[in-house]
Amino acid sequence: MWWLIGAGVVLLSAALWGPIVSRRAEQPKYKVVAKERDIEIRDYAPMIVAEVEFPGERNVALGQGFRAVADYIFGDNSSSQKVAMTAPVTQQESETIAMTAPVTQHGDGDNWRVRFVMPSHYTLASLPTPNNPAVKLKEFGGRRFAVIRFSGLARDAVLKRHAKDLQDFIVSKNLKFLSAPIYAYYNPPWTLPFLRRNEVSIEIAGEQ
Repeated sequence: MWWLIGAGVVLLSAALWGPIVSRRAEQPKYKVVAKERDIEIRDYAPMIVAEVEFPGERNVALGQGFRAVADYIFGDNSSSQKVAMTAPVTQQESETIAMTAPVTQHGDGDNWRVRFVMPSHYTLASLPTPNNPAVKLKEFGGRRFAVIRFSGLARDAVLKRHAKDLQDFIVSKNLKFLSAPIYAYYNPPWTLPFLRRNEVSIEIAGEQ
């Protein structure tokens, strides 16, 4: 009986530790320039990402992509150097879309780009080269996004619903789409659902 209680305490402690882990990890810098209900317009600072692309169902591609990029930051690189973990991990469909029309979601068979943002003190020149040729380092300038933040489990239906809300908002404001929806996951998988931070964002045109 007591070992069951002890195991429960350990599991609960691990679940509550998830939000602390994500808060301690470096996160991309941004400025909120507008807010309407649960939607924020954010201007993000330039960043470098490590990116890998996998085909197939979203959850499977996310797991494969996470492992590949995690291997890179844990030392599978030219100098066997560890790179600090950041939050969030992001995932985006890599299909080409029309930039003048609402973004649409697609079913199985798409390719998914999974990205970790690199710590801000690195440059492309100072980051170690990935040993895995599938892992690419990319640099982005400052960008503007419409973003919805939510807690709970990031199931397909929930992600698509929030993406649709963002698309409707962007259309209603006569803004221009610049990307497919991007899904962001901030917490370890053992985090209790109500303590999780997830986001859906879409890049839009705007002044930086």
